[in-house]
Amino acid sequence: MFRNILVMLDNSDYSMWAVDRSIDFAKTFGGKLVGAHVYAAKLHEQRFVQMEPGLPAEYQEPAKLQEQRDIHGELIEKGLKIISDSYLDVFNAKCREVGVDCDGKTMEGRNYAELVKDISASQYDLVAMGAKGLGEVPSTQIGSVCERVTRRINVDSLVMKAPLQLKGGHVVVGIDGSEQSFAAMRAAIAMGKHLGAKITAITVFDPDFHYKAFDSIAKVLSEEAGKLFRFEQQEKLHNEIIDSGLEKIYRDHLEQAMEMARHEGVEVEPVVLAGKPYDMILRWLEGKEIALLLLGKIGVHSEDELDIGSNSENLLRNAKCNVLLVSRKVKPGNGAGKLAEEEPMDWDPEAVELLERVPGFVRNMVRGHMEAQARKAGAERVTAQMMKEARGKMGM
Repeated sequence: MFRNILVMLDNSDYSMWAVDRSIDFAKTFGGKLVGAHVYAAKLHEQRFVQMEPGLPAEYQEPAKLQEQRDIHGELIEKGLKIISDSYLDVFNAKCREVGVDCDGKTMEGRNYAELVKDISASQYDLVAMGAKGLGEVPSTQIGSVCERVTRRINVDSLVMKAPLQLKGGHVVVGIDGSEQSFAAMRAAIAMGKHLGAKITAITVFDPDFHYKAFDSIAKVLSEEAGKLFRFEQQEKLHNEIIDSGLEKIYRDHLEQAMEMARHEGVEVEPVVLAGKPYDMILRWLEGKEIALLLLGKIGVHSEDELDIGSNSENLLRNAKCNVLLVSRKVKPGNGAGKLAEEEPMDWDPEAVELLERVPGFVRNMVRGHMEAQARKAGAERVTAQMMKEARGKMGM
């Protein structure tokens, strides 16, 4: 699974926890580790130049000032390089002690920028880092380097917050139907099989937002606009879909993930919650010793260009446990446990035309609802007549 792992080093406790978990992965899956540290010699030189006007008068003479610049620049560059090499020495020693193949690199420049550049140019399967660095203060939720790197890379990212063991630990994976969340499930299954981790899979559906959205629309639509929009009929259709379809959609996503685990002979505890996804997951995590929370970096409703989904970002910041943000994608199927009833269903052209009249923000739920009803009736396709009957039952 993770065979080429970059570990970001800064000698903080968080960074060393990242080394420990990366060693676990390397030993388990036969991987190699690359330790990296970035030092900013030129930044210190710039700051020295900015401080020059405040130096005593005897140092303001041009020749003397240049001499001080040269001495300071040499000391800073050599000193920071020595420190960086020392970080790598500690990393290499830990890897050699347990027989894990490793390499190291130091870079000069803006820390997060140089790391992102290296990650983009390399073929890492995983980037491991501390959630915070040496500059943390009590109010720090997540360090600036961690945040900037995770936003800018398209590689699975392990963010360490606590020294909890994965072997025999408890891992939780969030399932929302996105290909990234199914990839997170696959990673959790591997941890269950090879590290003996207990797995809980959680899905969360949020009916409240949709009701609130319609209530908000009702307050601003004029009577004429409401008639044009056919608001009462739209609201009735929408509420019917929410009541009958939303929970089922998410339960089906969870069942797909469970089937992936069953296919691999791994036991998983399923959990279904209702509410704001990140909030409900945080509440569920409270008071439990969770070794790792696995999440798709972006969610089922996100565009691929998005750097991180809102629920994943909130959980990355607020969850007290370690977090693995998964960027890779997996489609359930081809032996990965796709359910027969989840095969794509055909639609008649007239039915598609009627579907297109449904507001865009509930169209996917209407589609899921109609396909579920068609399967329940034993039909092989959704017809226009089915759509008309559904609308008729709601007085439309």
